[in-house]
Amino acid sequence: MDSLLILGGSFLFGLVIGSFLSVVVHRLPIMMARSVRLELQQAGESSDAKLAYNLAVPSSRCPACGCPIKPWHNLPVLSYLMLRGRSACCDSPIPLRYPSLEILSGLMTVVVVFHFGATLTTAAVLILTYSLLALAAIDLEHQILPDSITLPILWLGLLFSVSGGLVDAESSILGAATGYLSLWSVYQLFKCLTGKEGMGYGDFKLLALLGAWLGWQAVPLVIVLSSVVGALFGLALVVFRDHASGQPIPFGPFLAAAGWIVLLFGEDLTRLYWGLAA
Repeated sequence: MDSLLILGGSFLFGLVIGSFLSVVVHRLPIMMARSVRLELQQAGESSDAKLAYNLAVPSSRCPACGCPIKPWHNLPVLSYLMLRGRSACCDSPIPLRYPSLEILSGLMTVVVVFHFGATLTTAAVLILTYSLLALAAIDLEHQILPDSITLPILWLGLLFSVSGGLVDAESSILGAATGYLSLWSVYQLFKCLTGKEGMGYGDFKLLALLGAWLGWQAVPLVIVLSSVVGALFGLALVVFRDHASGQPIPFGPFLAAAGWIVLLFGEDLTRLYWGLAA
């Protein structure tokens, strides 16, 4: 009974965090764009770029009509169901991303708590989980992986290893270096052969982040999993949705998903592989 209460509370906590992550996914790319415009001081830039805009200010507004959103319309998942997926002020559709991100956050929280128990490791892994979820959603929508999320979590992974985290400090440092340099090498080789950029530097940093948390030993498995799933997803888009073969597909979501799976089930996957190969 106590376990069910803990897991139920974990799911509700994950829903609330997922609601906050929706704000991050929506606002962080806008904040980055505004920052660039201010730095460049482009001619004819509108003055609204100088107004305060962050994760807390201004208050939530309907993206369709700009009307302020009432607090009871911001309840995770429940508000979406009560409003039947439509805005309360202008009846425009509410993007499915909002409840999807909240539910996914809740479910992932339950899995992490169930896997690691009520420990300090759970708190650290939840920080990593929510960061990966935000990065995947932003990359999927905007094809960017913000350094403001990636770099702090990378450093947190290195520091966590020093205090006896998921891996030892040596494996963590080598993991960060291996993760970055492996994709950087693939990028440089692909660019030399084709003259095109196959991925962005954000992908290198994301794999470095995963290497810092999981150790260098996990990097090959993360690359293989993300590459296989990414290739199958891209093929499915081309076949079933008439996706242009030359149109870029963000790699960050597949890296994030593969990293999270290896975090929880890496040892089981490795044993399964060697069992099948034997």
